[in-house]
Amino acid sequence: MLPKVLISLTIFIIIITSVIFVYPRFVGNEPTSFINPVKFGTSLAPSPTPFPFAELTIPYLREREYQSRLGELEKFGENINYTSYLTSYDSDGLRINGLLTKPKGEQPVEGWPAIIFIHGYIVPSQYRTTQNYAQYVDYFAKEGFVVFKIDLRGHDKSEGEGGGAYYSSDYIIDALNAYSALGSSGFVDPEGIGLWGHSMAGNVVFRSLAAESDIPAVVIWAGAVYTYEDFSQFRISDNSYSPPSQTSERRRIRQELFDTHGEFNPESEFWKLVPATNYLDEVKGAVQIHHAVDDNVVNIGYSRNLMKILDKTLILHEFYEYSSGGHNLTGASFNQAMERSVEFFRKYLSKSEE
Repeated sequence: MLPKVLISLTIFIIIITSVIFVYPRFVGNEPTSFINPVKFGTSLAPSPTPFPFAELTIPYLREREYQSRLGELEKFGENINYTSYLTSYDSDGLRINGLLTKPKGEQPVEGWPAIIFIHGYIVPSQYRTTQNYAQYVDYFAKEGFVVFKIDLRGHDKSEGEGGGAYYSSDYIIDALNAYSALGSSGFVDPEGIGLWGHSMAGNVVFRSLAAESDIPAVVIWAGAVYTYEDFSQFRISDNSYSPPSQTSERRRIRQELFDTHGEFNPESEFWKLVPATNYLDEVKGAVQIHHAVDDNVVNIGYSRNLMKILDKTLILHEFYEYSSGGHNLTGASFNQAMERSVEFFRKYLSKSEE
């Protein structure tokens, strides 16, 4: 009996030694390895992150999962073309609200084509679900699309803090969880969901496209900040922008980001991981950009620079400049840009157009 005890004890010691000294050499030391998903609400987020602020990077956004569902649809309004509803979905444990429209008429067998509508910068406390961008939503909804205008976290009654787009991935995560929620709704074609964004949301939409290769089409109006070098070149002139207060958690985190990695530097190994323009290899979706020359908030140089980059890729893309219309593409430019946006979405989202 003694030899068997000694043999068992020896095997046990070998196993413990392997766990302590060998296992760590193979797990958790890769700088871009995201493991051990932890579930928050109905969304999966990798944890822990392997280096500070990894969640800001495109590799992180590509690796993590997005699993969300729409909440109850509360009827808000109705006309001859569509019915609108107030609803919500989960994004990393936060309740994100939104306005959703469904076309009247017979639902296509594969489901309706849909547009996730992402708003530009509006002071979070002043943003209203049913008021802001109402004309834009109405235009797309009348053309037979499901439109889901999401209230990014911290806006109106959406939970969380609205801390901005460029140095956070919060809004991208909100957009991609909305993409998941719509795709699992049962009334939307999961292969026919596009993204539309204005101003600040240009960054959100384009980084979402780089993170989720299945998105078939995106449209951006007067967008900003794609390479991050362009941010220092063109800046943004928005008198309505109200940065987080000195005591806010968001401001503290942003300062910690700069203290850790410095401000944007294209030669920095960390900052190379952030711009979507460094991750266009897997992008399959088509891109359409609209921008007015007289935009006095977001310089048209942002869009022109992006087009030069896309010209060197195989990504399908279109660019329309407008002589007038300002930052919101008002007047005649609005109707022209909307017509082009609808045509573009029909081409890339609707199976009947294939």
